[in-house]
Amino acid sequence: MRHIEEKISVPVKGKCDVLVAGGGIAGISAALAAARQGRDVLLIENEFGLGGLATLGLVTIYLPICDGEGHQVIFGIGEELLRLSIKYGAEDLYPKAWLEGGTIKEKKAKRFRVRYNANQFILEAEKLLLDAGVRILYGTRICAANMSDSRISDIIIENKSGRSAIEVGTVVDCTGDADVARFACAETETFGQGNVLAAWYYHLTGGKKGLNMLGFSDIPDEEKKQGAASSTPLVSRRFSGLDGEELSEQMQLSHAHTLADFKKRYEKNSDAEISMIASIPQIRMTRRIVGDATLDTSDDKKYFEDSIGMTGNWRKCGPIYEIPFGVIKSVNISNLLAAGRCISVTDAMWDITRVIPTCAVTGEAAGIAAAMFDDFNKADIASLQAELRKNGVKLHTGEVL
Repeated sequence: MRHIEEKISVPVKGKCDVLVAGGGIAGISAALAAARQGRDVLLIENEFGLGGLATLGLVTIYLPICDGEGHQVIFGIGEELLRLSIKYGAEDLYPKAWLEGGTIKEKKAKRFRVRYNANQFILEAEKLLLDAGVRILYGTRICAANMSDSRISDIIIENKSGRSAIEVGTVVDCTGDADVARFACAETETFGQGNVLAAWYYHLTGGKKGLNMLGFSDIPDEEKKQGAASSTPLVSRRFSGLDGEELSEQMQLSHAHTLADFKKRYEKNSDAEISMIASIPQIRMTRRIVGDATLDTSDDKKYFEDSIGMTGNWRKCGPIYEIPFGVIKSVNISNLLAAGRCISVTDAMWDITRVIPTCAVTGEAAGIAAAMFDDFNKADIASLQAELRKNGVKLHTGEVL
């Protein structure tokens, strides 16, 4: 392959205490949590709206913040954002028992989840961050990370203004693809199985709005061996989510399947119309950091002294997983944390932790930690846990069972 040597000198256009890379649910939570600690927070987002897959990707189901046995396990910003998403009413799956004081029996019968309107959530999330003092830079891609020993000193960004640098104190990688970690030469791993094609879209048919979920997130191969069910894929091939040409092809395939499915719907009902299609690739698992710890499905109800919160299992009832600080901490970059889809987990656990509620949990913890400490190797975990508790977060299974 032929290479062209590129020499670029870029201006330093700003600085921040905490830089949050990515404005999905994890990024929203991290930026909000850090700003509430009184820090100067800059949120970098490639698109022109917040929420990532949860809004622009039309994965508009706020999966359960309970264990399926009647116990709420996610609190703090994780619950706050669920309630914010349905500020103007739920689209579907309204959890009446959880929001209106139902009994344990009623809560067991219907999990604490909801489907919401993506556009309303985008606008409310942006207002929430701006009111907290977060600076948002849309239409901006992170291109590189400058290092000083084992620390990130500057993040190189590119947008309509060209390339520039931002001096950073700490960084939270909420890109979903561990992009900052890769630029910083942090240790990472990829999801070798790849992602199935998905083509979710909204339609109006007979005056009623519907979400059509073409394709679904496939489960890890390890889970298949244990007998867990998975959906039939739209196409046989898989997508890594880490290649530009591949992502472009994936979106074109997604559009083609959406159009074909809609044509069938239209033939049956001529007043049908497409009301919204996903504007970003519906990729779930790509690349993650290697952390000081790695969470696995076998850690159900395991006690972690450095727990920063908990999550349930959206696919089945019963499990509760404490999330140790080590899974969000980069093993070799002292001022870098990860949150959301790129935390340190096994492949089997990846499918559980990549979803909206867990992204909010890890985002909140990472944001507070990024605001409190400038070297995560020396982080005072007890102090971090105290701040999380102030926000209503419960850290151990014994606190909810």
